[in-house]
Amino acid sequence: MRGSSRHKLLVACGLAAASALLVLYLGQQALECQARGGPGEARGPEDPRWLGWDELAGKENTRSSDAMGVHRRQGLVVFDPVRREFRYNESIPIIFIGGFPRSGTTLMRVMLDAHSQVRCGEETRVVPRVLGMHQMWMKSEKERVRLAEAGVTDAVLDDAVRAFVLEIVAKHGEPAQRLCNKDPFALKSLSYLATLFPESRFLLMLRDGRASVHSMISRHVTVSGFDLSSYRDCLSKWSRAVEGMHAQCLAVGPRRCMAVRYETLALRPEATMREALAFLGLPWEAAVLHHEDMIGKAGGVSLSKVERSTDQVVKPVNLEALARWVGQIPHDVVRDMAEVAPMLDRLGYDPRANPPRYGTPESRVVDNTRKIKQRNATAVP
Repeated sequence: MRGSSRHKLLVACGLAAASALLVLYLGQQALECQARGGPGEARGPEDPRWLGWDELAGKENTRSSDAMGVHRRQGLVVFDPVRREFRYNESIPIIFIGGFPRSGTTLMRVMLDAHSQVRCGEETRVVPRVLGMHQMWMKSEKERVRLAEAGVTDAVLDDAVRAFVLEIVAKHGEPAQRLCNKDPFALKSLSYLATLFPESRFLLMLRDGRASVHSMISRHVTVSGFDLSSYRDCLSKWSRAVEGMHAQCLAVGPRRCMAVRYETLALRPEATMREALAFLGLPWEAAVLHHEDMIGKAGGVSLSKVERSTDQVVKPVNLEALARWVGQIPHDVVRDMAEVAPMLDRLGYDPRANPPRYGTPESRVVDNTRKIKQRNATAVP
């Protein structure tokens, strides 16, 4: 009971913090709107704020749906360090990368970050929290009635969440032709994001749940509601979480969402990235196969010092983590695997195979793995 109460308290505190953040953001937007004055106020390129409010300020009924429509279409303008202008609105094809943690989301995002037209950047952490808060509101009929009575309709909420997500994604890193967000559990709200951003594209990363869970447990990656002392608990909850995201990916259709297996990305990176870039409407660039060479460079790959995958993605694509889970899961869980994690079988992973056959690697990956092992051997005193 004590652990359950503590968990509920942490969830409540998290939601309260997210609510305060969203309220603060909306309040700041209102203050900026008031402070900008009439249409004649000058704006320099160093002022990358919402466009359209000055033009609307002198007109009647600026809070009408027409005015909000103009606001949404014009969106954000952001300038890069050399004063090139980038405009973003709800119609841009934002790339959202997600999936269960420890499923290759970071590897995919750093490979895309090596592309000259794309900027993903580190996890924002706030995007999935705000989406989760919206999901909580929508699940409560009582709360929806209260919001509607206050004039906070679904349309108002959608505009607010869309503006928040766009502002965070656009401004937490350098501007680029294609914006990309990688927050794994944001894709729990994949269907909602698809309505907020009708031209967005989704990459749902899938991985053998035994590998994801073993990585999460062995690297002490905490996920709310998961008991890291129990493989059975984590695998069962992995199955339910992936089932929900996979169902939404199928629902929005193959034009909008592409499922990418971590195993195929690790084994055959060139073939997988060619397919992913074609899906995203991006030209092929060989740099995506050498993301490690772009780390820390301008317009390249930026890494977080606190994300758990950072120490792995500084290396080239390799085979080290593919089957590390084999022999690490308790025998009773291995015996019951098909019942504990039914999504394994549905996704094509044999729940009885230990180790499984994931496929044949490209020669470059074999070479990368050999070099990493050699370096590791020489580094040991």
